[in-house]
Amino acid sequence: MGAVPDGINFVEVFCMNKKMLLTILVLALAVLLVACGGSGDAQPAADAGSGTSSVGDAARGEELYNQVTIGSASAPGCVTCHSMEEGVVLVGPSHKALGARAGSYVAGMSAEDYLRESITDPDAHIVDGFTPGVMYQNFGAELQARDVNDLVAYLLTLQ
Repeated sequence: MGAVPDGINFVEVFCMNKKMLLTILVLALAVLLVACGGSGDAQPAADAGSGTSSVGDAARGEELYNQVTIGSASAPGCVTCHSMEEGVVLVGPSHKALGARAGSYVAGMSAEDYLRESITDPDAHIVDGFTPGVMYQNFGAELQARDVNDLVAYLLTLQ
C-alpha cells in the first residue's frame, strides 16, 4: 500500500469510511423496505385469512360492497348479486343481517372466517337452495387482502 500523506491519520480516514459505508447500507435497506411494500397490502386475498382475526375498515368495506364491479378483473360487485332486503334474491342469498347469521352456518367456524372464506372460496359452503359455481370464483386471487378484510368488517356490521 502507498504511504499516507503527512497530516492525515489513516485510522480516522478508515473509521470515517466505515461510518459512511454503514450509513449508505442503512439508507439502502430503508429504501428497499419501502419499495417492497412492507405493509402486506399487496398480498392476494387467498393468503390473507386462514383463521387470523385481521378485520379491516368497515366504512371502506361498505364502499367496496356497493361498487358495481370490483377487483382487478372488474368482476360483478357484491351489490349486483346480493340484496339487503330479507328474502329478496337477485342471484345469491340476501345479505340482510348476514353478520348475525354468518357464525351459525358452519359448526366451529367464526362469522369472520366464514365470511372471508365465502369471498375467497365461494363454493366451500353453499347456502341451502343455491347452486355451486354461480358466484364469481376468482375473488381470492384478484382482491387484495385489505379489500377482503374491509368487506368482512362491513359484512360483520350487518346485524
